Amino acid sequence: MTVIQNISIVGAGAMGAAYAAMFTDAVGFSVSFVARGERYERLKKQTLTVNDRLYNVCVTHPDKVGQPADLILVALKHHHLAGAVGDIAAVAGRDTVILSVMNGLESEETIGAACGIEKLVYAIAVGIDAVRENDRFTYANPGKIIFGPVGNRGHGHQLDRIEEALNRAGIPNEVPTDMMRAMWWKFMVNVGINQASALLRAPYGVFQASADARALMRSLMQEVVALAEKAGIGLTEADLDEWGRVLTSLSPSGKTSMLQDVEAGRKTEVEIFAGKVVALGKKYRVPTPVNETVLHIIKVIESRSGG
Repeated sequence: MTVIQNISIVGAGAMGAAYAAMFTDAVGFSVSFVARGERYERLKKQTLTVNDRLYNVCVTHPDKVGQPADLILVALKHHHLAGAVGDIAAVAGRDTVILSVMNGLESEETIGAACGIEKLVYAIAVGIDAVRENDRFTYANPGKIIFGPVGNRGHGHQLDRIEEALNRAGIPNEVPTDMMRAMWWKFMVNVGINQASALLRAPYGVFQASADARALMRSLMQEVVALAEKAGIGLTEADLDEWGRVLTSLSPSGKTSMLQDVEAGRKTEVEIFAGKVVALGKKYRVPTPVNETVLHIIKVIESRSGG
């Protein structure tokens, strides 16, 4: 088994910065961000401070790649992926494995179409509470990366390489028996907590303390459970309770990515959350009134903030 050493991270937001710090703190990794254009120039000048510690992480231009990455970790927002797939392909080599911790259900297929689906291992990040405030990043809980093949795809040796690298970096990880179910579970969670937190402008602590906040979150998630049944994915009410247990472990001051986007006046990922739920509802003829309402509200929030 070839040990993973060279790690390229595409996406330097809260999650990308947190993982860059975790890998840099470990032994045996060379870590760099991948970017071009204005983002490349900005990252070259920007210092990276995670949990009040300064990190020196290189920035690689995709047109000036030396050695291909052993592992590419993609931590972009959905609306930035189309412009970055060429950069991901540029730093990938024959033996590169690509791990996307992006939200939603579509990123792996998009990246695989450009880089080769055989390089992709499906993944979700659960429970990481990374927050960005200007150029400073914090996280209290590293969460867990859940990864594995979908269907009959192989990747056995790649799973071993990833597991070894994540263990060496101290990043909790798990290979589930049903990766597609795990991805739908994360989709359900994002549809609930991300969108409810953006509407309420509320960090995790509000949901830990308020039954009303949890009720809003749960009503959004229940529509995903109904869709999952039609899609042949075995989500149940028990999966809502499982997320509730994860929620209690998060920092009360932690914020979802969508809340951070709303507060910063950035575009959100509502299209791959409520937008996807509404589209699937039409496909399977399942009513999704809560997500349809939330879709309109967040669109108005975006338009008023310039996002």
